[in-house]
Amino acid sequence: MVPIILSIILIIALVFSIIVVVQKRKKAGIKGIKSALTTIFLYLIAITNLLAYWFNFLGLLNWSISVILLILGAYFTKYMPIPER
Repeated sequence: MVPIILSIILIIALVFSIIVVVQKRKKAGIKGIKSALTTIFLYLIAITNLLAYWFNFLGLLNWSISVILLILGAYFTKYMPIPER
């Protein structure tokens, strides 16, 4: 019962977080896919781990995918806009 509740909470938090990020990007006038790639890869890590948990696919392949996505997310931070103060 607890894993189901935690999965539902994670899905709700992911959807809410994606909505907030999209709204903030629109408000700031940021366009383009390159500046959003870091966020996309970090969301993919969460989705990958959730799917791995649901389908009992926790192992080396899941960890490898997570590490690769994390490295890609870190690489694309150079395209993120610098906020002006």
